[in-house]
Amino acid sequence: MTPIFQLSDDHVTAEAVLDPVMATMRGIAADPGALTDYGPEGVEARAGLARRTLAALGELTPESAQDRVAGAHLRERLEAQLAWHDLGEPLRAVKAHFGILTSVHDSVDMLPRDGDEDWHVIALRLAGVEPMLAGWRSALGEGLDRGLPAARRQALEAAAQADRYAGVHETLLNGYGEGPRSAELRAAADAAYRGYAGLAAYLRDEYAPRASEVDGVGAERYAAGARLSLGADVDLAEAYEWGWAELERIERELATEAARVRPGASVSQAQEILDAAYSVTGEESYVDWLRAAHDRALEAAAEHFDIPEPLRALDVTIAHGSASGAPYYSGPSEDGARPGRTWWPLGGRDRFTVWRELTTVFHEGVPGHHLQVGTAKLAADRVSRFARVYSVSGHAEGWALYAERLADELGWYSEPGTRLGMLSGSAMRAARVVIDIGAHLDLPLPDGSRWDFETACRILRERGLAAPHQVHAEVVRYLGWPGQAIAYKLGERAWLQARKEASTRPGFALRTWHHDALAIGPVGLAALRDALHPAP
Repeated sequence: MTPIFQLSDDHVTAEAVLDPVMATMRGIAADPGALTDYGPEGVEARAGLARRTLAALGELTPESAQDRVAGAHLRERLEAQLAWHDLGEPLRAVKAHFGILTSVHDSVDMLPRDGDEDWHVIALRLAGVEPMLAGWRSALGEGLDRGLPAARRQALEAAAQADRYAGVHETLLNGYGEGPRSAELRAAADAAYRGYAGLAAYLRDEYAPRASEVDGVGAERYAAGARLSLGADVDLAEAYEWGWAELERIERELATEAARVRPGASVSQAQEILDAAYSVTGEESYVDWLRAAHDRALEAAAEHFDIPEPLRALDVTIAHGSASGAPYYSGPSEDGARPGRTWWPLGGRDRFTVWRELTTVFHEGVPGHHLQVGTAKLAADRVSRFARVYSVSGHAEGWALYAERLADELGWYSEPGTRLGMLSGSAMRAARVVIDIGAHLDLPLPDGSRWDFETACRILRERGLAAPHQVHAEVVRYLGWPGQAIAYKLGERAWLQARKEASTRPGFALRTWHHDALAIGPVGLAALRDALHPAP
């Protein structure tokens, strides 16, 4: 292990001590009974660690190409985190559907439960919900006192999310039944309930009245958020114009595909036809369809990718209590004991239009996030531990969206309507670009009008073709997580450009290129080209 790889390893270990919830989410071994301090002292402790690691990195010299990639990734990520921190963002980090609240909740669901000792650890984490959320309230209060409020909309949406979480652990207790830990688990679940309910009341009654009425964060904060998500500083005006052009391109392709569903049908008419013909009813049927779709994707991908045996295990989980509207993925643990997992919110539905969702199986599972994240996790001798833990959204989401398009190239959308589902998803990602940049930077729409919440919902629904259960939650997410929504399309663009350049080189083979590209591990978009084609 080179000094740079050792420093990366040491940083991950130290941060897992400071943020055990993050460690659980990322599959890092840590004290299972420890809690994350989300208060002001915990915020500063994590920033101090980042500064110390950066200072130590400055004293080291890369010894190989892998060292150069590892060191550059470590530096870029920590600098981006500190730029975000120095704007006071941790003191107003209220983002509904994702963020601290979701991590605290999901970290309980991700703990093993194979015996009484595992259930004891679950009880410790459940009991810790109340003090962890109290610490977060302290940080948010300091942010308000320093004139750093989050948006009122985010506070109210997060309050509703906390209300939903307040009772969701009852399902977990039912999974345990009666046993020696029953009383301990009951007391812990009651404490978690108080924590969620107390946070909901605080956000609604105390925080929201002092929060900002403005949803957009402005140019400075948006640039920091975009850098954190992309690993690059981008020309946002160019990206905004490109997003509109890309949306129009996809719309032309959608019109052609809709006519294949029924000659002369509009896109909305084609969607209605497919909704009626290709849906499943009930959570159990939905889970059965998802598992079968994941299995088929894995089998198909094995013909085009090198898939190690450990990655052939992939869990499918319903994200109970989530109102995000969007599925997501969590990677395997470092020791391989916990497999990768795709999470699927129900969004209040009992009927599921699965023709839309095959493309998301490719995105979240194989050959998308599961193959990408899992490959990096298994490349311990070539990819630093820090890179195996800390991906870049633009790199990860760009690859996953590229995987959806690759599935089209490989002919995997053979079932009726599934290609229209892929194109509909691509339209939504293009709409994300214009909504996210436009709303946060207050840029004009093509007709000269300005952005507000209702306009963003209308564009996402009418131009982005988002499913009805997604629209509200998606727009709330973009407004609360500035710069992340653009990672998909801008990341896909970077991956496509990298492949196009590679294809001009002698001896190019797509399977080999995919293998080599994933073996590098995550990097920011600014470093992607050089990482894929390092200088001799």
